Amino acid sequence: MSPAASPTVSAPTRTIRIGSRKSQLALVQTYWVQEQLQKAFPDRTFEVHTMSTQGDKILDVALAKIGDKGLFTKELELGMIQNEIDFAVHSLKDLPTRLPEGLVLGCVTEREDPADALVVHEQHKDKQVDTLPEGAVVGTSSLRRLAQLRHHYPHLSFKDVRGNLNTRLAKLDAGEYDALILAVAGLQRLGMGDRVHQVLPAEISLHAVGQGALGIECRSDDAEVLELLKALQHKPTADRCYAERAFLRELEGGCQVPIGVNTVLNGDSLTLTGIVASLDGQRLAKDSVSGAASDAEQLGIDLAQRLRQQGAQEILDEILATIQRS
Repeated sequence: MSPAASPTVSAPTRTIRIGSRKSQLALVQTYWVQEQLQKAFPDRTFEVHTMSTQGDKILDVALAKIGDKGLFTKELELGMIQNEIDFAVHSLKDLPTRLPEGLVLGCVTEREDPADALVVHEQHKDKQVDTLPEGAVVGTSSLRRLAQLRHHYPHLSFKDVRGNLNTRLAKLDAGEYDALILAVAGLQRLGMGDRVHQVLPAEISLHAVGQGALGIECRSDDAEVLELLKALQHKPTADRCYAERAFLRELEGGCQVPIGVNTVLNGDSLTLTGIVASLDGQRLAKDSVSGAASDAEQLGIDLAQRLRQQGAQEILDEILATIQRS
């Protein structure tokens, strides 16, 4: 028996290279993943490699106009395809629902609160979203939030806001905005949970697909990494997010269209609610489906088809035409 085949001589274990965007939030999330894997596999080495993505570089254009397919993910995906990194950590809501050939969603981590938050300028500390004065300027870069809030609060004024969380909060505190709508999860992960003034209820703002969860993308043929990532997989979150992503994929909406969702897991039963809204908030297609959590993907597809029958496709086509014209 040659030494190579001997069970006592193990091959040197490879160092696992984790890819991350350079933003503060991305790094906090990636270092958390590194720490969890290090705890689960103390004998392995996990290194973090950072990359700038297109979405990090273009800060002066509204997200919807840039075209969003892989805006925050493409460079990381190339890194995996070219074997420079082994997996990438994303906010799941930034990860397109159709991945490049050879890559797969290897794991979905336990979700933080997926809701949207109202963050206010100090002069509005006594207000809630429904009591903000007429004409108050609300900052959001998300068409999904914009459409839903316009529907409920047509008296408010909405203005685009870009940049990382610190930049956005600085603009708010300087008085450029009266309030911002931000993800609760992002604020909590950066230790800024105290800035959450009000968590918006689902009736007001259905959240983005995958919001609050991390999605780890890796090569589909990398059995070793897929096995390691099982340590972080959170099945209840994964079932909810698979349903949400299938709904979005079936409607062919990227993260820059007004599509919102909400999922509730009750035992083995999953309820998915979805909305497609026109940009002016005037027209909404909204419905819910329930079924076995094990059929998560099919539930998402069923809901998309239901909303199509309620005019969702016309709303989406119109939005696409509007964005392309502007």
